[in-house]
Amino acid sequence: MFALELTYTAPLERVEEHQDAHVAWLDGLYEEGVLIASGRKNPRDGGVLIAVGVDRERAERIAASDPYTTAGVCEYRITEFIATKTAPALEPYRERPST
Repeated sequence: MFALELTYTAPLERVEEHQDAHVAWLDGLYEEGVLIASGRKNPRDGGVLIAVGVDRERAERIAASDPYTTAGVCEYRITEFIATKTAPALEPYRERPST
């Protein structure tokens, strides 16, 4: 599982110019079953996406394909984590650490 944290590198007005494309891109990832959550950070200086069922290479490709990234208005920090404990509704996403 990956947490993809994006941070805006441009003024919010420039970011918002690409918001519709970014939301459509997110919708596609939800349809693929790749994302289980996403949203804005507070304060609004970026956002966070939670991706499942992908490897690091795919997570990096996801970040690179974000319309915000291609427009040059954000940067990503990608963190892999092993979700060994979850809320009951997220049980299908629980992982076992490799030994």
